[in-house]
Amino acid sequence: MIRYAVRLAAASRPGKQDSPDFINQWVSWGAGLRAGQNLILGAKVRAVLCGRSHVVTEDIVKLATPALRHRILTNYRAEAENIRVETIIQQLLDHVKPLA
Repeated sequence: MIRYAVRLAAASRPGKQDSPDFINQWVSWGAGLRAGQNLILGAKVRAVLCGRSHVVTEDIVKLATPALRHRILTNYRAEAENIRVETIIQQLLDHVKPLA
């Protein structure tokens, strides 16, 4: 699960060789390393609140938007096309799959 959270945060950064096209088109600044850390921390809390002692993929998916929303900055193109950060995060979740 840690790798999944780190991969989500890393994939949100534009200009990297493995960045998705929609990130390069719509994002001016992506999530940093602390975003992945906070995503895992929040997922641990959610797991405990759900009565589990371990994190599952659903915990990370449910917390991705609240944890990443303020860490991803859209560019002018995204604003012109009326693309919201939440839409970008959803596409990111669709693009970055958890490791089996």
